[in-house]
Amino acid sequence: MPELCRFYGIIIRMYFKDHSPPHFHAEYQGQKVEIDIRTLDILVGSLPKRARALVLEWAAEHREELMSDWNMAMKKETPKPIEPLP
Repeated sequence: MPELCRFYGIIIRMYFKDHSPPHFHAEYQGQKVEIDIRTLDILVGSLPKRARALVLEWAAEHREELMSDWNMAMKKETPKPIEPLP
């Protein structure tokens, strides 16, 4: 599972050939969440409030890159890294 980004102890990943809807995985201190790229809704799991807010802020800024990476991952191509929050 390729790692797309890492910031403030949060790890963002995406699986190859994963199920729909287009989403990414975020992990922070052992807690995991799947977030829909299009709506930024949480599909599965939970994160602490502050970590969730940071992930959603990051995802909103990089939605187009996330969709591009999703399309690459669905073709079993390695997604490109995405810049972290400053």
